[in-house]
Amino acid sequence: MTAITLGDLTFDVEVSGPADGVPVLLLHGFPHNKESWTETAPLLHAAGLRTVAPDQRGYSDGARPTEVEAYRLEHLAADALGVLDALGITSAHVVGHDWGAAVAWYLAAHHAERVRTLTALAIPHLDAYQHAYRVDEEQQHSSQYVEFLVSEGAAAHFLADDGAQLYAWFTQAGEGVLTDAQIERYVTTHRKPGVLDAALNWYRANNLLGDDLGFGPVPVPTTFVYSRTDTAVSELAVDKTADHVTGPYRLVTLEKTSHWQPQQDPDTVAAEIIRRVRTAP
Repeated sequence: MTAITLGDLTFDVEVSGPADGVPVLLLHGFPHNKESWTETAPLLHAAGLRTVAPDQRGYSDGARPTEVEAYRLEHLAADALGVLDALGITSAHVVGHDWGAAVAWYLAAHHAERVRTLTALAIPHLDAYQHAYRVDEEQQHSSQYVEFLVSEGAAAHFLADDGAQLYAWFTQAGEGVLTDAQIERYVTTHRKPGVLDAALNWYRANNLLGDDLGFGPVPVPTTFVYSRTDTAVSELAVDKTADHVTGPYRLVTLEKTSHWQPQQDPDTVAAEIIRRVRTAP
């Protein structure tokens, strides 16, 4: 593991795969960490790709500011670019899951010169998501969990009874979707002092249900991998995502995979990343 210091913050970063491989930046979501990619990264390495997987802001022990505003998307994106800069990487194929996908969409929209391709997992372009939330009852219902996550008692709720509700968060898509070992590695991380509260600051600092985040168009070649059984995202948000991508676009719909795509179906996730990388101009 590599420690990368950016200003006052130090990030834990897993850099793996062939030393001369094309770089792929892997951005995890909530409530995960860089181990989101444990099942997927070896498949990318076998295809000759080099992966860069940071514990993002709030998840790295040395990068956990207490101020909510420190978790705004522009800061999260700057962290990702800083990690690439520290490794001497001018541009990378960018992959993100959940909140990591939000950061990846932001990078592709605002820093396209640094993003060779984008593969977004589970979460659509946030302009499409916010439009759906404004007009679509399905998305309004699907977004109710966000209202709870920004509430004052969310962290205490999840951590009570040795993290019982955090365990439940991972099993809500169905028993057996994730293994006990997979769930344990994320619950263990979020039981550490300050981690869960910092992770929830991503929601508090970036108002998915109100403020216009204004991502704008994404010009890079893009793949969006959507799970039909994912209760967090409506069909309208998925359909509207294509309107916000001006580069080549591919939608992949998984019929039986839950929101936890990199853990439950790493073969498909890796195959789609590799396909997008290999079709890049």
